[in-house]
Amino acid sequence: MKHLLLATVAALCLAAPALANDTMAELRTGGLAYVISTDVSMVEENLFLSMDEVRVDYVFQNSGDKDIESIIAFPMPDITARPDSNVAIPDYETDNFLGFSVTQDGKAITPQLQQRVSALSVDYTDLLKASKVPFRPYADKTLEALKALPPETLKDWESKGLVYADTFDAGQGMQTVYTPMWTLQSVYYWKTTFPAKKPVRVSHRYKPSVGGTVAISFLSEGKTNETYASYKDRYCIDDAFLKTAMKLEKASRSGGPYYTESWLSYVLKTGANWGGSISKFKLTIDKGKPDNYLSLCADGIKKTGPTTFVLEKTDFWPEKDLDILFLVSNPPLQQ
Repeated sequence: MKHLLLATVAALCLAAPALANDTMAELRTGGLAYVISTDVSMVEENLFLSMDEVRVDYVFQNSGDKDIESIIAFPMPDITARPDSNVAIPDYETDNFLGFSVTQDGKAITPQLQQRVSALSVDYTDLLKASKVPFRPYADKTLEALKALPPETLKDWESKGLVYADTFDAGQGMQTVYTPMWTLQSVYYWKTTFPAKKPVRVSHRYKPSVGGTVAISFLSEGKTNETYASYKDRYCIDDAFLKTAMKLEKASRSGGPYYTESWLSYVLKTGANWGGSISKFKLTIDKGKPDNYLSLCADGIKKTGPTTFVLEKTDFWPEKDLDILFLVSNPPLQQ
């Protein structure tokens, strides 16, 4: 467990979906399914995280005597809409909402995109497609398409958990606005060949999604509140970090910097789908500026420079995903 300085960008009342690792997959009826490979191993993963960019560089190795044709899949973070929240998405209006790009052995690849829509664990992809409603829950085109649906359709979708009916009076009488409640699952994938006894290098670049709050929410009721309990488990908050947070909040009331929370999640567990462990794993986090704080569950992470922190592992089995809590410094509030 380490608590380190890290910079981020404050986001107001945002929920950050988890970013994800590479995995192997196959196409089956109903879409993409992830499989475990015993012949192709991930011999190296170099992961760089910052608030502006995520870079992931992999080296795969086919240990067999024959070439292997397969599919590499990159699951994008799930986007779940809620009526009382927003999502930190760099570009709401495009399918490639994180600006994802990929190269293999130095050559750019144009991957295919699979998207599915679900609500209450039921798949409604075909229903939205037939109704010509875009899948992206926060896009303007999606909200406009919902307005055009017949009232009986919207009522049916409300019963399915696909939409939320918000009824209010804005000075012109009672009106009802329907907003999405579904979850969008997106996966980029491409077919590739792993030559026998040869390495394959795959690199990703994309803009991360960073969520947060307008205050340090886990301090609202001290250690007894449910938020603190969940944060302690998810981000490995200890007493020293809690005391620091309390001092920062107190200082902000006396004209000091105002601190908010931000969160970043990264899915590591899919790295275990490859044959064997990850021979060489390196995580680099860029802190950005020195007056922010960080808590995460990461044994062995070390500060390596003015803005960077590094975790290195050999024969690494990614059993848990990565969740990071940031306390973000903002200009003092005007008194």
